[in-house]
Amino acid sequence: MIKEDFCIIKQKDPAINKSIELFFNYPGLIALVHYRIAHRIHKAGFKVIARILMGLTGFITNVDIHPAAHIGRRVFIDHATGVVIGETAEVGNDVMIYQGVTLGGTSLNKVKRHPTIEDGVVIGAGAKILGNIRVGANAKIGANSVVIKDVPPECTAVGIPARVIVKGRAQGANALNKLPDIDRVLFEYLFKRLQILETNAECAHSKELEELNELYANFLESLKR
Repeated sequence: MIKEDFCIIKQKDPAINKSIELFFNYPGLIALVHYRIAHRIHKAGFKVIARILMGLTGFITNVDIHPAAHIGRRVFIDHATGVVIGETAEVGNDVMIYQGVTLGGTSLNKVKRHPTIEDGVVIGAGAKILGNIRVGANAKIGANSVVIKDVPPECTAVGIPARVIVKGRAQGANALNKLPDIDRVLFEYLFKRLQILETNAECAHSKELEELNELYANFLESLKR
């Protein structure tokens, strides 16, 4: 598994030139390797030692991973600064996590209180996924989104709180720059509607206004998801 952790970076990061960079420029890799070791130690019953190891790792890498979390194969934590993965979090295979992501809990009880991330998910920088929720396979979470509800597979979620606004994946596994901006859509609607009304008050039943009304209805529908 550790060998796969090293190899996946060479496949997904075009910035790498030499293998030696893996040891000095990829804190997410170092944290993940230490987690693999600490997780085995934790499962063997030496929980305090596992926690100490990950505490030292957090001090070195600025990545906080609880040794009891379950992290699958070929996970790439890019840049990694500020990433937090809680005790009962579950991360599937081939997941990509950017800096500042939190897989956090919302309960103080000793229960499953952290999210489950299925295979192939891409989580944008600064996103917060909170509580015992599930993010379906191949979903995308936009940067700085706050996810507090389940996200279906093959969907895109953005916003605060995050809403599913695109059914089906964006083209390209890392196409986070193509995620829709729901605030921009609303501002465009308001601006165009005001422009029409100011230009000609008699266009209240025009084709352009009907199209805008449909756009606004779709926006309101996305808020319910």
